[in-house]
Amino acid sequence: MEQINFDVQIRKTTGSARSRQVRRENLIPGIVYGGNSKPTIIQADRKAYDRIYRQHAGESLIYHINLIDDGKKVSDFPAIIKDVQLHPVSDEVIHIDFNRISLDKEIEIKVKILIKGEAIGVKRDGGTLEHLMWDLDIICLPTNIPHHLEADVTNLGVHDSVHVKDLVLPQGVRTKHDPESVVITIAGSMREETATAEGEVAAAGSEPEVLKEKKKEEGADAAGGAKKADAKKDDKK
Repeated sequence: MEQINFDVQIRKTTGSARSRQVRRENLIPGIVYGGNSKPTIIQADRKAYDRIYRQHAGESLIYHINLIDDGKKVSDFPAIIKDVQLHPVSDEVIHIDFNRISLDKEIEIKVKILIKGEAIGVKRDGGTLEHLMWDLDIICLPTNIPHHLEADVTNLGVHDSVHVKDLVLPQGVRTKHDPESVVITIAGSMREETATAEGEVAAAGSEPEVLKEKKKEEGADAAGGAKKADAKKDDKK
């Protein structure tokens, strides 16, 4: 996987007030974790980050961080994004956490699962596609991180599913996730689900003919027994 060059500046002051000021300057505050040093407080150009995000939306990336201090590069290293905080209303990025990595050590990272094709159970039979798992935790060397994983749904009929074990992982990539976990499933149409539910209700409310006949006989026997009891009372009188 290629590394995306990204310049970040060391931030000398911290605090929420300073972070707000950084954002007003069209910069994004952040932190770099990992390595043998303490976390580094940084700020990054918003336009540069937005440009990378637009070009690689939905992909897992390795950033080649160029750490700038007072206009001079003091170090560079590979990193991945650990967390991105968004504004609750505008969805604008308000903070980024990077995690410094080593290219020759395996890491665990989430990778997006994208849908490939159009399910026959949806196109032909009116079913509904339900995407239950949107990303997968994988383990691999940073250079083997796939941009994304694909789940081919073309041949899925109603009630068919794609499981974790059905995903094709690139060489050198593995996952600890349960292989039987459902990634995508094709549910029946609303009409089919309603008909099934109505059928179950009807079945629950009906009784087999043999049981009905048995109840009739038991009712008749009970009535006959009551008549005999009344007759005996009359005889005693």
